[in-house]
Amino acid sequence: MEFGFSDKAARLQREVRAFMTDEVLPAEAVYRDQVAASGDPHHHPPVMEDLKAKARAAGLWNLFLPDPQWGAGLSTLEYAPLAELMGTSLIGPEVFNCNAPDTGNMEVLAAFGSRAQQERWLVPLLAGEIRSCFSMTEPDVASSDATNIRARIERDGDEYVINGRKWWTSGAARERCVVSIFMGKTDPHAPAHRQQSMILVPLDTPGVTNVRTLSVFGYDEGEGHCEMVFEDVRVPAENLLQGEGDGFRIAQGRLGPGRIHHCMRLIGMAERAVELMCRRVSARTAFGQPLAAQGVIQEWIARSRCEIEQARLLVLKAAWMMDTVGNKAAKSEIAMIKVVAPNVALRVLDRAIQAHGGAGVSQDTPLAQQWAYARTLRLADGPDEVHLRSIARDELRRPREAVPAD
Repeated sequence: MEFGFSDKAARLQREVRAFMTDEVLPAEAVYRDQVAASGDPHHHPPVMEDLKAKARAAGLWNLFLPDPQWGAGLSTLEYAPLAELMGTSLIGPEVFNCNAPDTGNMEVLAAFGSRAQQERWLVPLLAGEIRSCFSMTEPDVASSDATNIRARIERDGDEYVINGRKWWTSGAARERCVVSIFMGKTDPHAPAHRQQSMILVPLDTPGVTNVRTLSVFGYDEGEGHCEMVFEDVRVPAENLLQGEGDGFRIAQGRLGPGRIHHCMRLIGMAERAVELMCRRVSARTAFGQPLAAQGVIQEWIARSRCEIEQARLLVLKAAWMMDTVGNKAAKSEIAMIKVVAPNVALRVLDRAIQAHGGAGVSQDTPLAQQWAYARTLRLADGPDEVHLRSIARDELRRPREAVPAD
């Protein structure tokens, strides 16, 4: 495996690191204050547009897309450390137009969208002018198995009629969110993985209702994780992505990169937690000595460093395989890091919270909200148990040499 970086990728790492340090981290408090002053947790604060304009002017824009026609032309491996740096702040990814779920939706439109669909939706998404959401998960079924989806997409002349209830539709409450990629069944009688399709649904279409925004451990996150009802929603037939029955295939293509991008950002989140923990224990005295002198604290720091380095190496291996042998061949590695990264981040964040005492669970540090965010990623894009099942099945299918009984 070769984890070296091109001159371009190394330069971008330096530039993104400097931008995060000089611009994004100092703006976190301003962002929070502007949202609070608006009275709307989903408000798009002016400071975000200022940051986005600076990032775009600096050429730090759409770094996640490997296709040079649409993005920076970086490989998955080259993007990994950039996503890690962005992940140190919850507002970081949007600054560079590299935030979920828009990244996954842009990848879908770039790979599977028609020219008309790309011109209408992809171009403004790439410009950061609009936001999008992804309507897949449903409250009434175990959505870890996508074949359970009940929502319907039915052809009626030159239109499709959409009916269904979705939830955890992240980003739907955002002021600038104007379109959803909706997954539903076009043919319930087809083979299991050919029943589903995906279609683009403008959110101002009659019949689309945002029922409520779901909180995450009590946090009403700015992204807005919504429960939505689609009732007799009619959209033009040309809004269908690819053909009928292609939805499951598109979903698999979307979720692989999305999963590893989450994991890259989690590594950055864990790195920031270690930094905050080390600062805290070095500056705080208890029982006559700095907390950093306590053996248990030193063990927390050492274990955190070991776990982060292990997780980072697995992220890089999965990214390298995606680039060299493709997403399908790398599916076990993607599944492994999707299990490992959230759990590592949660352990590191928990230690950092403990080191901060009461401050760690307050709004005075980013740790509590980052823990809540990281905990969702043991569920988002497939729960741990689904990925572990997949890993075990691949392991059991692997050819093995006979081992002597004695």
